[in-house]
Amino acid sequence: MALNIWDSSVPVEKSSYLHNEEVVYLNTENFKLFPQKLPMLDLFCGAGGFAVGCEWAGFQSVLGIDYLEPAMKTWSYNHPNAIGCLGDIRKIKPENIKKILKAKGVNHVHLITGGVPCQGFSRANRKHNDNDERNFLFLEYMKFVKVFSPDYIILENVSGMRSTAGGQFEHSIQNYMESLGYTTSVRLLNAADYGVPQMRNRLLFVGVKKDAGLVKQYIFPKGKFLKNRRTVADAISDLPALQNNEEIHTYFTNPKNAYQKLMRGMGPIKAIKKPSELFNHCAPNHPQATINKIAQTKPGFPMYPKFKQRIRLKDQAPSPTQLAGGIRPQFQFGHPTQARGLTIRERARLQSFPDSYRFYGGIVQERVQTGNAVPPLLIYNIAVPIATDIKRKERR
Repeated sequence: MALNIWDSSVPVEKSSYLHNEEVVYLNTENFKLFPQKLPMLDLFCGAGGFAVGCEWAGFQSVLGIDYLEPAMKTWSYNHPNAIGCLGDIRKIKPENIKKILKAKGVNHVHLITGGVPCQGFSRANRKHNDNDERNFLFLEYMKFVKVFSPDYIILENVSGMRSTAGGQFEHSIQNYMESLGYTTSVRLLNAADYGVPQMRNRLLFVGVKKDAGLVKQYIFPKGKFLKNRRTVADAISDLPALQNNEEIHTYFTNPKNAYQKLMRGMGPIKAIKKPSELFNHCAPNHPQATINKIAQTKPGFPMYPKFKQRIRLKDQAPSPTQLAGGIRPQFQFGHPTQARGLTIRERARLQSFPDSYRFYGGIVQERVQTGNAVPPLLIYNIAVPIATDIKRKERR
């Protein structure tokens, strides 16, 4: 009898890109500590959404850990002065990481972030399972918190964590943070409220070290885009039009709005670099039937009857939640005005990764990376008051 692959009792298929061998350390010879920045650790770092957003706010990711090889390649390329740690976090001792960093001159880590794997919690996952082994990886994050005792901790996951196992995981995480000496604030946030052109709900836990001269409890900043959300057109309308399987490396027009200027390194966040060229702007290589299917679909509507989340995007609305799409994801969204799926650059724009950020691994794995990432612009808004509080403490 053939297996029903959507049966939650059937083990989840593993990606061939997971690194389950000995831990590999990257960029160790190029490590550089910037004294004006606040050192942080980026656990379950993926492509680097946390690292990017926090660095805009004044932090420096000194080390990132992930076991997806293409994601670590992307992270390490874009953070050449930080140590990339490719391996299963369950096999990595935080005490060893602390020794490595101390030898590099890192005496204190101010922040630990973690985008723990969310597939077991996600309602978009048709194999959603309360007992998925990935649901318990937050315990590995807590081991690092215990050893490093940073000023602040941030942990992020999908909104589905709230309902999984009757809210057990949310309460467990709060209890662990409190037991390690952190006053914890929890909030479900929509990235669109913070200027990201995508309706993306994320559950964030922020812990403040008790009795450390910091604020008593973190207060989430109010989003400034609740009534005027950025749209798909705001995000990608300045990028060159493409034919099927075409790739373009240069801009043909100037940015048309504040968001596009921000992504090109021309906005108010000075830490965003200007790109040397247009990266990752290559159209998928679709068969003619797929091109016809997209062309015949009205923007805002599904392209396939059985897959309602695979829509052709609507120009004048934010994008729906961008998904990773499993280990072999096809294109999720159709372009609103061109008969094709999105490029990786367009997916990155919808997530608020700047144009200077380059993705590696091929279009399939780059879809995984952009779909899994936490939006940098959301994290920037969360991290600014944290950096301000830490710097205030250090000045005293």
